[in-house]
Amino acid sequence: MNNLYSYSSVGAYLSCKHNARKQSDTRVEWKKIVGTDVSFVYFHGSFIGNFKGRAEIRHSSIQIKNLTRKDSGKYRCEISTPSEHGQEAGEIEITLLVLVPSAVPVCEVPISAMSGTVVELRCKENEGVPASKYRWYRNGILLSESPMLGEVKKDRLPYTVNTTSGTLLFNRISKNDTGEYYCEADNEIGRPQKCPVKRMQVDDLNVSGIIAAVVIVALIMASCGLGVYYAQKKGYFSSK
Repeated sequence: MNNLYSYSSVGAYLSCKHNARKQSDTRVEWKKIVGTDVSFVYFHGSFIGNFKGRAEIRHSSIQIKNLTRKDSGKYRCEISTPSEHGQEAGEIEITLLVLVPSAVPVCEVPISAMSGTVVELRCKENEGVPASKYRWYRNGILLSESPMLGEVKKDRLPYTVNTTSGTLLFNRISKNDTGEYYCEADNEIGRPQKCPVKRMQVDDLNVSGIIAAVVIVALIMASCGLGVYYAQKKGYFSSK
């Protein structure tokens, strides 16, 4: 079995050669195999399905143009020709992998976050073949996969970057993490692609504001309670 790698913008040449003297009596067939499904590519001198108009036969090999991801798979060339001893047959299999550049990724960056909380930024694209690797940038500076040196526990790292899934995880985010973020997808087939820049604002928890609000609510409830008690003393409410 042969492996063939081709760019989607170039095309692919699947080679299948034979030494039959009388080519007119030679039967050439091409099939595509996906799992347990087998479909014809070239049969009875014609291309089948979506290969019509973008593939041509050359002797017994085929040239495919305008490749897409769906063209990836296993192809089998089958040749049979008459001989003095009857029919002689042979076959060869070629695995084709269509290489596709990374597409512009989609990024999920929260607009705001509260310091001390866990925050995850996501980045993903599904077009590239092979799968893309991901890099995150803050204010135009690459965030390293290893933000801290030395032996430290994972839950103490300021953040972790997963280059395979495209996530940027802050274990305990801080105000220093405020900034403009974007992600870059790259599978080394074409140029790296990045998502639009998004700003994330991180603020501290306003403890004094919360205490003040609790005190105000408590005073209001106390005032209401005193008002009800005063009204009962004055007989504004019935005994019932």
